[in-house]
Amino acid sequence: MVDTRPLGRQAGSMRTEVRTASAPASMAVGMAGVPEGTEIELDFRLEAVMEGVLVTGEARTALAAECSRCLDPLTEEVEADFQELFQYPSEDEPSGRQGADEVDSEGEDEDYYLEGDLIDLEPVVRDAVVLALPSSPLCQDDCPGLCVDCGVRLADAEPGHGHGERVDPRWEALRKLGEEPGDR
Repeated sequence: MVDTRPLGRQAGSMRTEVRTASAPASMAVGMAGVPEGTEIELDFRLEAVMEGVLVTGEARTALAAECSRCLDPLTEEVEADFQELFQYPSEDEPSGRQGADEVDSEGEDEDYYLEGDLIDLEPVVRDAVVLALPSSPLCQDDCPGLCVDCGVRLADAEPGHGHGERVDPRWEALRKLGEEPGDR
């Protein structure tokens, strides 16, 4: 939670913060993810605007993944930019809080609201980091992958690795027809 009281509610006021947070569970997509508890470095700016507080920043963390071709484990850093407007609570609500994930009238976007003077950045950071994760991570751009016959990692296999000519048995009869001398 980020406290916005030092920022004030005067439009145009701004402050920056650098924080380190622990990654929550379920920050993953396909073969890549951020392990729970991994440190996420947050560098962000809070700006008071008429409607609320605009948060703009960057999240940096380490991801753990498997190469999508050879299945070797890999780790690398991922950076994700985010920007979100946290609206001031409506005066109509007696508690001063509207649904933090309230869906707008078109049902497309989520509206975020301050919770009193606090901002919960977790859903915004989670969305930004998950969208920045590679859907098909590679250990190297030219990773040859695995042999489809024996499963050996082709980068470690000897040159010319192969298993001979393989013919689908369903086509064997046609191959024999082509080899037989015959009338045309």
